[in-house]
Amino acid sequence: MKVLVLGAGGVGGVVGGRLLAHGADVSFVVREHRKAQLAREGLRIESPLGNLHLQARALLASELQPEFDVVVMACKAYDLGSAIATVRSGVSNRTAILPLLNGLAHLERLNEIFGKEHVLGGSAKMQVALSPTGVVRQLNDWQTLTFGEQDGRLTPRVVALREMIQKTGIEAQLSTDIFRDMWMKMVHLATVAGMTCMMRANVGEIVRTPEGGELLKRFLHRNADIAAHFGYRPDEKFMASYLALFSDSASRYEASMARDLEKGGQVESEQILGDMLKRCRQAVVPDDLHLAAYTHVKAYEQRRDAGRLPKLAPG
Repeated sequence: MKVLVLGAGGVGGVVGGRLLAHGADVSFVVREHRKAQLAREGLRIESPLGNLHLQARALLASELQPEFDVVVMACKAYDLGSAIATVRSGVSNRTAILPLLNGLAHLERLNEIFGKEHVLGGSAKMQVALSPTGVVRQLNDWQTLTFGEQDGRLTPRVVALREMIQKTGIEAQLSTDIFRDMWMKMVHLATVAGMTCMMRANVGEIVRTPEGGELLKRFLHRNADIAAHFGYRPDEKFMASYLALFSDSASRYEASMARDLEKGGQVESEQILGDMLKRCRQAVVPDDLHLAAYTHVKAYEQRRDAGRLPKLAPG
């Protein structure tokens, strides 16, 4: 299978890099600066699971041909429009598109542009960051991809993709109900993103406050109730796992959105917290926590756009 990975940083860098290291035919579509950096220094991955330094085939969008069997779209959800424009010329009538974006709303747009038969559902469980020097840093040993056909069929293409990914050490889970799996990630993500952004603290720091742990759990239950309204109630195992995670006073876990916010970067405000607030109101679930979290990040964006964020201290 010929694989095209959008970008060579974060999740795309790890997935594409590990595929490349295990003999897969992988290309990365990147911007000019990143292409030059990869040509000069190679693709560098630092990970608790093993470092990699690879020579990678990097292409500009203008160099793409419709030759790929799989296109992996691993980008921020707010970059969906530019991502579609970037990969479009690499998509043929045989291409499967695997989006690993946060949120739910992107599937509708991808279906509209490429056709539902070309689009898989998917999600990634990985904590990864691209350093200013171009090194892809995997922050822990989480590395799971969950994906499947939107209609739940176990087609030859998703079976083959799973086998290829499994060889790399990344756990590849084939789903026959990908919408449920994406909803479960949204329940978890909306909780941790909303709380760690709003409190400007990681899970352990929140839990160590007098009532922070209870607030985290309340937000999780609200998000679970929203999912239930849309037909995807989390099961007891899921809830027990995340209630334990959000009770751990030693946890350093925080959403990537919180890290982006602390750095003064762009955040997925609409795609996660804004979308969940809308769905919260559709489900007629109390919206006070969602409204506070969404307003917090939107106010941050106002300050960022006005150039009024505090300067980060050196180091």
